[in-house]
Amino acid sequence: MSDIESTAGQRVQADITDYNDPNAPWNQAGDHQGGIADWNDGVIKEFRENSGKVGGAYAGGDLILLTTTGAKSGKRHTTPLGPLYRDDIMYVSSFIEDKYPAWWYNIKANPQVTIEFRDKTHQATGKALEAEPYAEFAAWVLANNPLLADFQSKVDRPIPLVVLTLDDES
Repeated sequence: MSDIESTAGQRVQADITDYNDPNAPWNQAGDHQGGIADWNDGVIKEFRENSGKVGGAYAGGDLILLTTTGAKSGKRHTTPLGPLYRDDIMYVSSFIEDKYPAWWYNIKANPQVTIEFRDKTHQATGKALEAEPYAEFAAWVLANNPLLADFQSKVDRPIPLVVLTLDDES
């Protein structure tokens, strides 16, 4: 079992099952005038300064920093995300309502990623699920993750699902 799998039971705000819940971290009013990029920068800084622990709405939950290579720019981009698990399979999704997140496109173009978890850094491979693999995995996710199921019921496009495999797993 990897360091990341060992905490599969921990969840960010596990009691939130409604996407519109005002207590959900993504619905918190903040003073990040520069938008989500500025907010992410603060979370990334706090994560790295505190061995992967952050406060605020995400206190006590697991976060990863996912670093991808830009599909168009070729530049490295880091995004804080809450890892989700299907048994020992780590996956990530997004609550962006009107489009897929940039990291999803980046992984489709270049699946080699870096994952920071707590005080460890792992090289990994991401796979953006599509077609039949997506259909099977999404059916499981929607049956077992009430929050993603609620979000899916509010958007017209399929939720993005990316499976992450640590390259250093044996």
